[in-house]
Amino acid sequence: MTYLLDTNIILAYLKKSALAIFIDEQYGFLKNDAKPFISAVTVGELWSICLRNNWGEKRRDILVNALRQLTIVDINIEPIVQEYAAIDAFSQNKLVGRPLGTSARNMGKNDLWIVATASVLDATLITTDKDFDHLHEQFVEVIWLDPDKHK
Repeated sequence: MTYLLDTNIILAYLKKSALAIFIDEQYGFLKNDAKPFISAVTVGELWSICLRNNWGEKRRDILVNALRQLTIVDINIEPIVQEYAAIDAFSQNKLVGRPLGTSARNMGKNDLWIVATASVLDATLITTDKDFDHLHEQFVEVIWLDPDKHK
């Protein structure tokens, strides 16, 4: 199975949190030599978090090493760009022939890139973010994990 990890999942791994331990027990990313995917957007978000929080050299090194363990997917490819547009239109209930079935959902642009990447890869998106719920089984399989259950 192919997985794309949302930024919040990578942060859980960097913190070595109980959520990361649960994810590894459940999906075996570290045990099975799997290289789950992340979007290039996630890399940007992680470095932004690093800079905004003034991470020291040790934490930056941990981030660099973690990124080396993952397959990073560039978003500058036509299928991802087209999927981004379709998901954005769908979320705004403006995609012709494909009604949302509820009121419009505003999504962050980074989240749109991340979910478009998962959709094009036919990957299951693993996240702690509920903003993807309306896309589950529409564009992508979403596994939502409750971070409060794993503290």
